[in-house]
Amino acid sequence: MAAPKRDSARGRETSRPPRPESRLLARFADHLTYRRGRSAHTVRAYLSDVESLFAFLDADPDGDLDEVVTRRALRAWLADVSRRSARTTVARRVSSVRTFTSWLAESEVIATDPGASLAAPAAHRTLPGVLRAGEAAEALSAAALGAEQQDPLALRDHLIVELLYATGIRVGELCGLDVDDVDRDRRVIRVLGKGDRERVVPFGVPAERALSAWVENGRPALANPRSGGALLLGARGGRLDQRQARTVVHRVLDAVPGAPDLGPHGLRHSAATHLLEGGADLRVVQELLGHASLATTQLYTHVSVDRLRAVHDRAHPRA
Repeated sequence: MAAPKRDSARGRETSRPPRPESRLLARFADHLTYRRGRSAHTVRAYLSDVESLFAFLDADPDGDLDEVVTRRALRAWLADVSRRSARTTVARRVSSVRTFTSWLAESEVIATDPGASLAAPAAHRTLPGVLRAGEAAEALSAAALGAEQQDPLALRDHLIVELLYATGIRVGELCGLDVDDVDRDRRVIRVLGKGDRERVVPFGVPAERALSAWVENGRPALANPRSGGALLLGARGGRLDQRQARTVVHRVLDAVPGAPDLGPHGLRHSAATHLLEGGADLRVVQELLGHASLATTQLYTHVSVDRLRAVHDRAHPRA
């Protein structure tokens, strides 16, 4: 039986992806899993993209690849993919194939890396919708009102939206939290993010109240031997699934008149935007969100024109 692997997106152990029939692709999967530290989900995506390349080439991955995986063949494949797929899909597949051809050359399966010069059209990066501060407050109030009857699932749902908005963590990071990851006295959570990077994120008093209500009155009603150390549980006591968390967020926001239809990522973006509009430093927001690059935070967040003008008027000598 294959050894379990720690999945950085959830912070817990999961089974590794199914082993490909091809010996070469199985080695590539091992490289991604053990050398690159990729999650099972990411490995499956890489393998799917590489398998689609070999299907286009009508070639056997375990054959002689020097005459098959050439720059000309890759360009023909890219042209075909570009005609049939969205820009974001093309960019992802090119990234997968470039990783694969680089590994082939590094492993001396082929003499040179033909994917090094392979370039995809830049994907359009669009900002997700964002709640206004009043809409966020209304959504959280509605979730708190639903939790007043002390129903375990309502207490859990209140905590889901409070923590997502209070911390800006990813939904996978939320579902991966264990009880021991929460320091209620200091009001911080320990989060294992992308690339197994660990960070500590604070949360406020409203989230602490929702957390206390869940831990003391909600979680014990659902916990069973399947629960382990998971902080958030499903109705049957297992660790909360990301799809369930998304459903909760959509349902809560659907009750707010005029609010955009957002999922957990929208709450994350709203939290970052409201932090910036409240005066938080961009690098602080980068640390809270767990971005490896400040450029990602700059694309991910936006500051209102009114605030930019106000800061300019206050700070610039020639304003």
